[in-house]
Amino acid sequence: MAATILESVGAMKDFVGREIAVTDWLTVTQERINLFAEATEDRQWIHLDRERAEKESPFKTTIAHGFLTLSLVAHFMQQAIQVQGGLRLAVNFGLNRVRFTAPVRSGARIRARIVVLSFKEIGGDAAEVNYTVTIDAEGSEKPCCVAESIVRYYR
Repeated sequence: MAATILESVGAMKDFVGREIAVTDWLTVTQERINLFAEATEDRQWIHLDRERAEKESPFKTTIAHGFLTLSLVAHFMQQAIQVQGGLRLAVNFGLNRVRFTAPVRSGARIRARIVVLSFKEIGGDAAEVNYTVTIDAEGSEKPCCVAESIVRYYR
């Protein structure tokens, strides 16, 4: 997937209410899940113990942490949207709503679909853009994560 390339932050206005990008697939490996567990001190068996998960989990394998999936939003945004001119800095400003609607099984491939919800000028040198980021797992009927992400762009 080629990134959506914008000449300026202001060009984002043209995408309000529309999908701006769909990312490439990313494999969520057990190694990535293990590293996230260590970084966050969240070592629940459903993420780390494949043998137990096969027996006791409704998913029959280990699954990624919801917050691991959510943390990949930044990666997907950088992959999907590039502003070529007049941008000094882009900052993750926060989230309005997040739902983990389906598990991400170890080894699954995920990707993001990104829609621009709104665009707002902030003073003379910044803009705030709200996105809906829907993360899909390959072969799953439901998305695994839907989040409203807010990014502030400084010119």
